[in-house]
Amino acid sequence: MTDAGFSAAGSLLLLLCLASPGLSADVSRFSVKGSAVPLRVLLGADATLPCQVFPPQSVAHMHIRWYHTQLSRAVLVFQNGQEQRQEQMPEYQGRTRMLGDAIAKGSVTLLIQQVRASDSGQYWCHFTDGATSQGASVELHVIGLGSAPRVRMTGLEENGIRVLCSSSGWFPKPKVQWRDSAGVTLPSPAESQTQDSNGLFHVETSLVVTDETLGSVTCSVQNLLYGQEKASAILLPEPFFPRASPWKVALIWTLPLLTLLLLGAIYVGWRDHKANKREIKEKEKESNRTDQIKKDMELAQQTKEQRKALYKEDWKKAWLYPDWRKELFQRAPVSIYRGALHQDNPDPKAEENRREETRGLTLSNTQEDTNLITLHQEGFVWGRWYWEVDVGNTEEWALGVYELSTFGDISLNKSSEKKFSVLEKKGDTYRALTFCSNNISQEECLWVENHPQKVAIFLDDIDDDLSFYNMTDDTHIFSFSQACFPLSLLYPYFTCKPLDFSSQP
Repeated sequence: MTDAGFSAAGSLLLLLCLASPGLSADVSRFSVKGSAVPLRVLLGADATLPCQVFPPQSVAHMHIRWYHTQLSRAVLVFQNGQEQRQEQMPEYQGRTRMLGDAIAKGSVTLLIQQVRASDSGQYWCHFTDGATSQGASVELHVIGLGSAPRVRMTGLEENGIRVLCSSSGWFPKPKVQWRDSAGVTLPSPAESQTQDSNGLFHVETSLVVTDETLGSVTCSVQNLLYGQEKASAILLPEPFFPRASPWKVALIWTLPLLTLLLLGAIYVGWRDHKANKREIKEKEKESNRTDQIKKDMELAQQTKEQRKALYKEDWKKAWLYPDWRKELFQRAPVSIYRGALHQDNPDPKAEENRREETRGLTLSNTQEDTNLITLHQEGFVWGRWYWEVDVGNTEEWALGVYELSTFGDISLNKSSEKKFSVLEKKGDTYRALTFCSNNISQEECLWVENHPQKVAIFLDDIDDDLSFYNMTDDTHIFSFSQACFPLSLLYPYFTCKPLDFSSQP
């Protein structure tokens, strides 16, 4: 039988032979055995799938076919003493071969190199010798152990702190759990699991912690098939939890006091003597309450300073309190041309002011003369810097940084050779982009609940981090974490013109 001879009728006959063990036993001169237990192989390793003919005999003259799930999905075909590549599925080309030279003894062990998630499943080795057909199955389980969970605080919510956990590179679908410091499982209301183009799972789950006595929580991701777990914990200091304002407590006590004072004033008109005594007593109470309010305010200030000190110790893990973050960064010496934000203003005096504001600006760090922000120094090289941009109700804008290579004494001056990392707004849509010329290397769509009127940009050139904050409601928008700026000068970038990638191949 040749490869071209695999007609529909022939395939049906083979399947009928496999499905009818009794019939095969009567006409077969041999039997085939695979593996009785599933084979487990780590992602990226090599898999060896055994298949043996009994009694042992040479099978070089037989038509041998390894296939995955279906007969038509050929993994490896052996006929006329050699492998036949024309029927092999593209995803297995260059990754499969027969092991050793044991075909003379009936052994046709299949080697699959660098296994992928899509390789997981059932495989069949099928032998055809004239009118006799026999086969056996082997189950392959591919196991992918993903990255250690990344756990971070994302903000205050529902009288607690929302904690986010994410991990990638798992297969098959893992199990995600939250546990407290005592090992008790905590329910998670929000969890998402998605697969990338390689079939690997990305998991993300969040938890709102309202019990400030927990101290810490742990996120664990488990591969149930392999029995492996990876976990990460995060410390939740008690001062990080939101607290009632001392002014509200003071107001609750002060309002009844004012009512009593008013009643005392009315009572004075009727009985002077008793009213004077009451007034003295009320003044004493007022003095005591004032002292108490002062003590409460001092305690609140001490608590705030403690929270602030804890924040400074571990500020890199907390996307909170942008005003406190400013104290750890240096204000960048920048100026912004605001004319593009007010192009509909018909005031001739304002137009003259805009011309005067832009006169003499040297925008050596522009992209086709659309950059509206100027840095009054020769780029950012080292340190932590921040600046703020009032975007108002502008419909379209993009802001962030771009970098110029400083390798040797040569710097790039063409905008097409600059690498940009920006936050972009178009209408109600927000994106985080990294691009060079028309080539986008990173793109992520963002959901922003409240449109910012002012955006703060924090550039950490020491730990390679670029973060954006909405200063309208003091919330975190996005971070280019672990960004790499080797041997580069960084410049701020701001434009109100749309980014055009129409020429991108």
